[in-house]
Order: sequence, then C-alpha cells, then structure tokens
Amino acid sequence: MTALMGVLNATPDSFSDGGRFESVAEAVATGERMANEGAAWIDVGGESTRPGAEPVDPEVETQRVVPVICALAEAGVAVSCDTRHAEVARAALSAGAKMINDVSGLRDPQMRQVVAEFGAEVVIMHMPGEPRTMASLAEYQDVAREVREYLLAAASEAEQDGIAKERIWIDPGIGFGKDTRQNIALLKCLPELVSTGYPVLVGASRKRFILEITDEPEPLRRLPGTLAVHLFAARQGVQMVRCHDVAEHVQALRMQQALEN
Repeated sequence: MTALMGVLNATPDSFSDGGRFESVAEAVATGERMANEGAAWIDVGGESTRPGAEPVDPEVETQRVVPVICALAEAGVAVSCDTRHAEVARAALSAGAKMINDVSGLRDPQMRQVVAEFGAEVVIMHMPGEPRTMASLAEYQDVAREVREYLLAAASEAEQDGIAKERIWIDPGIGFGKDTRQNIALLKCLPELVSTGYPVLVGASRKRFILEITDEPEPLRRLPGTLAVHLFAARQGVQMVRCHDVAEHVQALRMQQALEN
C-alpha cells in the first residue's frame, strides 16, 4: 500500500492548520496519533510555505521544530523535517529526524552536505523561486517535462555530493508555483516520474487547486478532494502521499488496494 507522511505544522501561520498547537506536548501527541493511525513518517515543519508566505529566521524555525522532533524520535516515531535551511536540517537530524523534506529542491550545497553527512533520506521538491515569489513564476512551456528534468538534475547533483540514490525521493511540488491546469498536467504525468527509479512523493492535501475545481473555500473541508487526488496518485505508482488526515487515507487506500487486487 502507498505509504503516508503525516503533516505536523509547528507554525502559527500555515494555510490550513496554523496555530493549531498551543504546546509541544499537544503537537507531539498529534504526531504520535498519526503514527499510530498508520503514517510511515511524521513531517514536522516550522516555516509556512503557503503562497506569499514571509520567510522565518532559521533560529526561530529551529526553536519551533527541535523539541517536537526530539520527543517524537524518543517515542520511536520516524520523523522528517520540512525545511529549506541547512542549519535547521542539521539541528533536526541531530535531534533524531531521519529525513529532510526540502521544498526548495535541494538547491543549497550546504543542505546537500548536511544530508550526506548524516546519511539521511531526503525529499527533493520542485518549486520555482521561494514561497513569496513562486506564484508569479508559474510559467512553463511543458510543465511535466520541465519539472521532471529539474528533479532528475537535482537528484544527480545530490548523488554527486554523496547522498545515496536509494535515500532520494522526488516530489513534483503540486501547488508550489503551479496553477490548476499545471497541477492536473503534472498529476497525469506521474507515471513518467515513477519510471525514473526514484521513489515519488505527492502532497496535494487541502491545496488551493482543489478549491478552484470544487468551489470548497474551507481547507478543512477539502478531504474528499484530497482523497481523490491521492488515490489517483497511488494508482499511478506513487510510493508516498503527504496528508493531514491519516486515518481517512489509510481507510481509502486499503479499500482501493482490495478492489484492485
């Protein structure tokens, strides 16, 4: 069955669940619950990457994520850190994280160095520019080809810098510098990414393009649309999906697997 990565935002301003946790203990309890529900990884983030988001000082980001990561790791939970800053990645890995989910596509040589040094797994995601500017950069001649070429080049560079191929994941970055039409085009071309030999991660949970297709303005009510996208991705051979609602995804994926088998 397609694996699940549970989203755990330790931020005050994420687009759908910012400011949800009032304490580290509450965040840790949520992460443990998602792991018990079936998430293979809990992805802890301390900086919002919603469109137009302002950057967070790495020191502040570190203060947000490290206590949560440390407690989850001590509880035996497999933890990923959602960060684009090498210094945050180093602190997260030192605290017990085993994966870095880099929305900036591993562009920073220092980030590659840190991941290689710790022997961590890494997700390379495609995003033009940064969260503040990505929406204005959603221009492609052939979005599927350009995203695929970028991810393969970034993965090759990561291998050259000492990151083992089997530890590299690629993510087309649904919703990151892509409009609705481009997101759909990328989803339809997922088999081309799967065929590269790198495991593929897709994260469409509660994204804005679901609003634009379904007219559902409330992110917390976009679970049906999210499930439709992630079930489609699983049928294309994607190895993991990143989601907020783990138990519901487990149920849906088990039913899909039973029907297909």
